[in-house]
Amino acid sequence: MNELRELLQDNLNIEFITATLSNPRRKDGPVKIKVRPLLQKEHLLFQLELFQNNQAFHRNADSREACELILGHMENMRQIQMETQKYQYTVLVSKKGKVTIKKKAQKCERKDVDMSHNRKKHYVLEEGIPVPFLQDLGVMTQEGKVVHSRFDKFRQINRFLEFIEDILPELDKGRELTILDFGCGKSYLTFAMYYYLHELKHYDIRIIGLDLKKDVIRHCNELSRKYGYEKLVFLEGNIADYTGVDKVDMVVTLHACDTATEFALAKAIGWDAKVILSVPCCQHELNRQIKNEVLEPVFKYGLIKERMAALVTDALRAEYLEREGYDAQILEFIDMEHTPKNILIRAVKSGKKGENTEAIQKCEEYLHVEPMLGRLLQDANCARS
Repeated sequence: MNELRELLQDNLNIEFITATLSNPRRKDGPVKIKVRPLLQKEHLLFQLELFQNNQAFHRNADSREACELILGHMENMRQIQMETQKYQYTVLVSKKGKVTIKKKAQKCERKDVDMSHNRKKHYVLEEGIPVPFLQDLGVMTQEGKVVHSRFDKFRQINRFLEFIEDILPELDKGRELTILDFGCGKSYLTFAMYYYLHELKHYDIRIIGLDLKKDVIRHCNELSRKYGYEKLVFLEGNIADYTGVDKVDMVVTLHACDTATEFALAKAIGWDAKVILSVPCCQHELNRQIKNEVLEPVFKYGLIKERMAALVTDALRAEYLEREGYDAQILEFIDMEHTPKNILIRAVKSGKKGENTEAIQKCEEYLHVEPMLGRLLQDANCARS
């Protein structure tokens, strides 16, 4: 890690803007760490904000201690996105500890960094900067002010973009990328994704939104044409039957109901998608199946059984993704408008198949469940062989 140490020592100074450590190898520590500069009594410090177990923990340190803390955390993290006044850095750390550093000059002069202790929260899409699709969707006024009654939606959109921000190093900027959004609905997040990746980050992307509602698809296509988003199209269709592409770079499935999420995940795996972002909605399949004599005193309470079945469903989805060669995380999202579900499954292709097949089978046998995703993947494997 000598290269990383030198990079930090050279940049933890007054020109430092921000850094984000993400993509942990283990699941028992922080899922993300943000670093920002802080001035206290004219002393330059660096605040580490650790996100773990749905909580945020803060620690302030001088440049030397901050460097050691970051290096320590990077033993579990795979990447850093760092910005200074002059440069943007992407740091990737392999399983064997090999460090790859990519450096790019800032395109324009950065504004002064807010180093106050109680600074206003920074959003990916900042309040005060008008965004056309947010205006049309009633989230922003024409002046760029967030409508008070829609602030939860504004927070949700920004939280979603933070998940995408974390996986930017996984996306190839040298070619057109194809992104599929299954069950796109009113497409707040679809438009946000296109705006962020294409307009702000300058990726060459094609996004296809898919939904069953004709009027919603028509309205979304009208908005896409209005904004000049040439590579953002919306189609009417079913997740299970969609065959419009052969190769996909990222699959997004938000509030796909019950086993529709399974079909979307199976499609994503079949397409060898590099990134999968999934926010499940209602999960009924395992609730009908799950049973266990030892847990019967717990399962006799319908509400408890329903919630446990939903959690088991999402955990097994993540395990199947791990088995198929993905690094999977289960993260806290923000409740969708029409469902209190607040879990997001994020999976990034690692290329290394998981060795958890036996563990999955034992878990399913113990709970007497047979998830749709397992059956779909088995059918796909049989078809290929």
